[in-house]
Formats: sequence, C-alpha cells, structure tokens
Amino acid sequence: MSEFPSKSSKILVAMSGGVDSAVTASLIAKAGYDCVGVTMRLVPEHEEQSVFEPCCGLEAAEDARRVCEKVGIPHQVMHAVDRFDRDIITHFVDEYQQGRTPNPCARCNRMIKFGALYQWADKIGADYIAMGHYARLERFGERHSLRRATYRPKDQSYVLAPLTQPQLRRAWFPLGEMTKKEVREHAWGLDFGMATKKESQEICFIPNRDYAGWIKKRASAMPEGPILDTDGKVLGTHQGLMHYTIGQRKGLGVSGPRPYYVVRLDTAQNAVVVGHAEETFSESFRTGPVCWGGLGRQEESFRCLVQLRSRHGAVAATVHADRQGATVVFDAPEQAITPGQWAVFYNEDGFVLASAIVRGFRLVQSGVEVADRMAPAPDQAPA
Repeated sequence: MSEFPSKSSKILVAMSGGVDSAVTASLIAKAGYDCVGVTMRLVPEHEEQSVFEPCCGLEAAEDARRVCEKVGIPHQVMHAVDRFDRDIITHFVDEYQQGRTPNPCARCNRMIKFGALYQWADKIGADYIAMGHYARLERFGERHSLRRATYRPKDQSYVLAPLTQPQLRRAWFPLGEMTKKEVREHAWGLDFGMATKKESQEICFIPNRDYAGWIKKRASAMPEGPILDTDGKVLGTHQGLMHYTIGQRKGLGVSGPRPYYVVRLDTAQNAVVVGHAEETFSESFRTGPVCWGGLGRQEESFRCLVQLRSRHGAVAATVHADRQGATVVFDAPEQAITPGQWAVFYNEDGFVLASAIVRGFRLVQSGVEVADRMAPAPDQAPA
C-alpha cells in the first residue's frame, strides 16, 4: 500500500486549478496536515488566451485560491515562466527540429513540478509535495517505486516514471487508489463549483492542437524536402519535418494502392521515409541513459513490460542495460517506435522498474538501424 507522511509533516499541495488537485488539497487538509496550496505560473500573461489548456495561468490561480479558501489552507503563487520556457518549451522545439517527437509532460514533471517546485518547498519548509496525479508510490525492496494507479483508465505513472529516488522520497499521490468518479463525487460534496470542469488532455502550451503552426512561430525555418519510399523513390514533397511523426498515416500528401505510414525521419537528407504497415515494425530499440526506478542499476538483463507512449499498451520485452543506455528486444515486433518518447519498464504488478528516452530502433523488414547519436542532456542522466 502507498505510504503516508507522518502527521508532523508539512505538505505542499501543487494546485493546477483543476478538480484533481482541488480534491487532493481537500483530502490532505481534512486529514489534519499542515499544508499550503501552491499554483505555478508558467504562461506569460499576454499568451494566456492563446494556450489550449491554460492550466497554469491567472484563471487557474484564482480557481486554486478559491479552493484553498474553501478548505481553510493558505495559497501561494510561484512564478516559473522563464524556467518553463527554457527547460520545456525551447527543448520541445529543438527536439522537433531534430526529427524527434518529445514528451514535454514527462520532462515537466521531472524538471518543473518535481524540480523548481521542490526548491519552493524547501523555501517554505515543506517536507513533501502532494500531486493530483493518478499513480501509486510504494516501497520496492529498499527503493521507492511508482506503481500504476488502481483506476487504470486514468493511470499517469508513465509521465511520472523519470522521477529520481530523491524526488520520489518527498512525493505523495493521494488519488492513486481512487477512481475519477470518486474524485468528482468528493468535489460535488464540497461544492467546489468545478466538479464538471474540463480535464486537460493536450500539451498545455500548444493552442488548438496546432503543433506545427506553433513550432513555426518559435523555430527557424524548416525547409521542404522529399518524401521517399523505403527503396529511395521520390513520392512527393513534405512541408517540413516538424509536420510528421513516426507511424503517422493521415496528412502525408502521397497516395498509392495501399496506405503509407511514416517509417522514419531522415534528418541528414531532410527526408520523410514512408512505407506500408508491415514496414513499420521494429524488433528492438536503443535508449539513452536509464533512470532507475524500483530497480537499482542492473548489469544483468531483465524481463519487463515496456510502454512506449502515453496511450500504448505495454508489451513483453527483455532489457539489456549498459553504461550508455539500454537495448530493448521485443518478444514480438512492435510498430512506430519513436525517438524522443519515453520507454517505461514495468513489472507484471504495475511497478515502474526503470525508464529511458528512445534513441533509435531496428526495422524488421529492411534491417535498417535508425540511430540517434545525440549526447544525452544533463537532465537525462541516470538516477
């Protein structure tokens, strides 16, 4: 079962302005803890009306303040606009320019929500940070490990997986064993006025789901280039690599007797390589440095269930770790392995064993090895 902080602990409750964090604050306050709600301001005021999911702006801060007043705890606002822009938004743009598809939510959890916010916790003397994420945190031998939420449809352990042991030792996820229905019923009972509030589903800083249009405003020009089939034949012209991701089928601008999918992005040739469904399968992939979760650093291979995207069903694989990262071999080939995404390694009981960023893969049909040799950034170092 998930551990609870001692009643003498001071708790910082991260308040996004949504129903999950509101209920989290209510539960902790009701349990008698000394706690304070903190809302992060991540979006400049002049951009707030343009973001698709304004979870960390003025409106969110005001919603969070009202909840804190209702449950009888103080509320604070932490400004992290510059840090969020530097560490999350700029990195997101850079990754797309390099032909990768990043997951900014996982990076934000590690660097902002459990990075900058931890520094704020130290400033105000808080021992723990509580989040409204649906995940469990339990002991796994001598280590702390994230575990899938009891209510699997809302499980968020995937985007929390890169958290380090020092971060996990100060984390608390009170909603990990609740269903979304139970959370909303609790909110209704408290008359928060937000029990039916829309949930955040997309990247918070992208307006109207227009990734390419938004990146264009932040990045240098990304030129057009050829769309090639796997034999090197030119089928058309792409509008810039940022418009495409591996596994994509719609919006390619090329057609044939059978559907085409993006097989890989060739940044050296500025080319989008497409193929048919059977050409998208990989038998193995390579990662950057491993972030160790429930498992400590491993020298021997280990078995696991690997999840490759937030909505991907975990599949059986064997992990061969080394000092630079890991080679992961599937039991059965998988489609659309995507550099820039996180690979999270679970055991059969839903514990996070480890995680790492996908850096390359080997295609089954062609035998082509797609390698990304970019050196890992400091925040991707093993933990």
